[in-house]
This record gives sequence, C-alpha cells and structure tokens, in this order.
Amino acid sequence: MEYLIGVDLGTTATKAVLFEKNGKIVASSSQAYPLYRDASGMAEEALEDIFEAVLVTIREVSFNLAEEDELLAVSFSTQMHSLIAFDENWQPLTRVITWADTRAVKYTEQIKNSAEGFEIYKRTGTPLHPMAPLSKLIWLREEKNNIYQRAAHYLDLKGYIFYRLFATNKIDLSTVTGTGLFNIFKLDWEEKALALTQLTKAQLPEVVEPYTIEQGMPHEFAKKMGIQEDTKFVWGAADGPLSNLGVNAIKPGVAAITIGTSGAIRVVTDQPKTDEKGRTFTYALDREHWVVGGPVNSGGDVFRWARDQIFDGKLSYDEITALASKVAPGADGLLFHPYLGGERAPLWDANARGSFFGLNYGHNRSQMTRSVLEGVVFNLYMVALSLIEVVGNLNMIQATGGFTSSELWTQILADIFEQPINVPESREAGCLGAVIMAEKALGIVDNLEVIEEMVGTNRSYEPQVEHFEIYRELAPIFIRLSRALTAEYQNISNFQRRFED
Repeated sequence: MEYLIGVDLGTTATKAVLFEKNGKIVASSSQAYPLYRDASGMAEEALEDIFEAVLVTIREVSFNLAEEDELLAVSFSTQMHSLIAFDENWQPLTRVITWADTRAVKYTEQIKNSAEGFEIYKRTGTPLHPMAPLSKLIWLREEKNNIYQRAAHYLDLKGYIFYRLFATNKIDLSTVTGTGLFNIFKLDWEEKALALTQLTKAQLPEVVEPYTIEQGMPHEFAKKMGIQEDTKFVWGAADGPLSNLGVNAIKPGVAAITIGTSGAIRVVTDQPKTDEKGRTFTYALDREHWVVGGPVNSGGDVFRWARDQIFDGKLSYDEITALASKVAPGADGLLFHPYLGGERAPLWDANARGSFFGLNYGHNRSQMTRSVLEGVVFNLYMVALSLIEVVGNLNMIQATGGFTSSELWTQILADIFEQPINVPESREAGCLGAVIMAEKALGIVDNLEVIEEMVGTNRSYEPQVEHFEIYRELAPIFIRLSRALTAEYQNISNFQRRFED
C-alpha cells in the first residue's frame, strides 16, 4: 500500500493524518502546546514545542505503516502570519510571534493613516492589521530594537520546521501572500512594504512553489519520526487556502465557512482580487487558485467564554446548546457583538470590544447563549456581504470546524445566510488539502479537482423560512450597530488598558 501524511501546524496543536491515496483517513495524531499570552497583546509559541510536536505526531501515525508499505510524501498546512527573527548564525531571537499577537496595533494605525498604507494593501492583498508580519516588523523595530538590529533572517513557522529538517531558507507562495510584504500581482517582494519596515531582500527567504519537494533530512530526525531519510517533504500551503481545497470549495461561487477557535469565510478565484474598501484578504493556494475572504477572531473561543463566564464552567457545551435551542430565533431581541478580543474581518479593528444589545429584564442565560451563537454567525454574514461585492454571489456553502458538531449552530448558519449548508465528510480539511497538493507535486494527479472524488457530503441543513424572516429583520440592526460603536472602540479599549496587569 502507498500512503501520504498531511501535517497541520495549528495555533494550539500540530496534527498529523495518515491517508491512503484516495483520501481515506487511516490514522491521526495531535500534540497540543501552549500559546503564551499576556495583557500587552502578546501571543507567542515556543519553537521547540512545535518542532517536537511535528516529530511526535508523524511518528505516531507512521506506526501504522507496515514494512512493505511505502510513504510517498509528507506535506504541510500551516497557520498564517507568523514571524520568527534569527541572528546571522541562525539562532532564534524570538519565539513564534503568531497571528493572534496584537502588540503592533499602534503601528498598524500608523500604516493605515500613511499615504502608502492602502496602496500596500491593494498590492499585497493582506489587510492592514496587527496580525500581519508587516506590522509586527515595525513593532520590532520601534519597541524591540535590540532584536531588530541583530536580526539577519526572518522566517514563518513552516519555514522554521523546514530549516530544522533540511537547512533551507524558504517560504512557500501561499504563506508569503499573507505577510503584507509580497506583491500578489508581480509575485515578488513589495518594495513599498520593505521600505516601511526598512528590511532588505537579503533578510527574507526564497519564495518557492507549494509543490516544491525537499529530501535528505538528518538521520536523527528521520529516526524520531519513524520514516526514511529520503522521504519526500512537500512544502504545501497555508491553512486557510488548504481548508478550501480540503472541503471541495475551489470552484467559483463555492464558499468555505470554518468556525473553530476563530473563523473564516473564503472563496477561490482564478486570479487575485482585492477589495476597494480593504475588507477582504487575497491569498494564494497556488498560481492558478487564489482565495478571497475574511477571517474572524470571534468563533469557538467566544462560546468557550460564554461557558466559563455565563455558566461558570459547570455545564458542558451540549447542555448549554440544549438550553439555547429552547429559545426562539433572535433570542427575544437580544443581539451580541462577539468582539471580545478585537476583530479582524469585517471591522479590522484590534480595539473592537464585545457587547450585548437589547438586554432587558426578561432575558436570562439561555437567551444570552443563543445570542452569542447568533452573534458569531451575524458577524460572518457581514464578512460574506463584503465578499459578495468582490467575487459575486455565493452559490454553495461548505461548512467545517468544531461548530458543525452542533446542529443548532449549523442551522443558525443556514437560517441567517438563507442558503443550504453542506457539511463535508472529512473534518481534516487542511491535512487532506496538503496531501492533494503532494499528489500533484508527485505527478499522481494532474489537477486539484480530484478532491471532488474524495469529499462527499455528510449532512445538509436547509434554511427555515420562519427563522430567516426573523434574521432578515435583525441583521440590519446588528450591522448598523457595529458601525455606530466603531467610533468608541478606541476610547473604551484605552480605558480598559489602565487596569491591565
């Protein structure tokens, strides 16, 4: 038998999945690690934690290979927007500064207000936000100048893993399009962005195709992973674009909606497209497939907050959802804006804060919980409206992520979007997408459309008329309210910072 391994370098865990060539899952392994946060907005990870997680998870799934079996390749999906600085001897000067790090918020505002700020977005496709390495680099220069001055090289997380395994200094095309430093039309580093950060091209990695193959790792690492030294490692792509591929959402008008810890809505086009209002991102899957969409901070983490703070952590998610399901759509007129930790799309405002609106004496924890679930979806609906302006109407929606285990939450999605929602069979979309790219790199398949043969529909949800008529009335209120509060987000976040440790 011939097999492939897909590896997903996530924010809170690395996962490895062993697949047959036809996309069937054989085994999976996940290794968690901490995300280090503090009140300043720091969100970092330890390099060694993640590298060790790669070795461990690949070893655990490779145990399922018999001696006569062949491992064709290992391919990667990665979290986007990460940044690591190294000195001239390739000693790391920072941990992994992740997409969730917001310490660059002040410098992001400066970029937005500069003459070239919006032009940089239009050329790079990466919204101006603290998540982007563009902003992080300016923050390093201004607030961690001792690191900035010593930094001779910069890599993303996947680039670091490949550096450890193969001594490379590279970044794949998909991941680099999320840095805010790369011109997505010229497919080269963006000079205006480099000028803002005061970096030189010599400090940046070589950009390679997602189908690039590396071989010949040190014996010690191959032994720890339980695989051959000459095993092919395919670069793969970034997690957002690969999720679209992995759920069979790569045709025009087919949207992928994911709600995990955070969330996103994305559509694939055949060329890069940016938004005249700067609301959406444009990242590459490969040169022929570009993913346009918007990511949200507010997903499952908001539901976790509701469990911990509204219910004191005493009820399970299923028990809480059961209470919410007894409440009518619209939560009896209670709206929730889920911006507990700032927001990316559609606001692109790290100072945004959450709120309940319409709260009265008749509301209890059940209504509050339903409004939290609805608020996350209303927010994604706002992103979808922006996306439609850029790429046209959405004809089909493929839904993935932990939220699909909740029938209530998935039905709310169908009702607010007024469209059928398909839940694909495979929940390992990123890893499956990485494996499909590996098969194309190896010449096993000719194109990515083979995903249609591998991903069926597990179940579907139809919008219910009596529900979406209510949401039609509430959605404009939700949208107008988010705009009305925008002017005060900066003020309330400044006030809150006085009380941070």
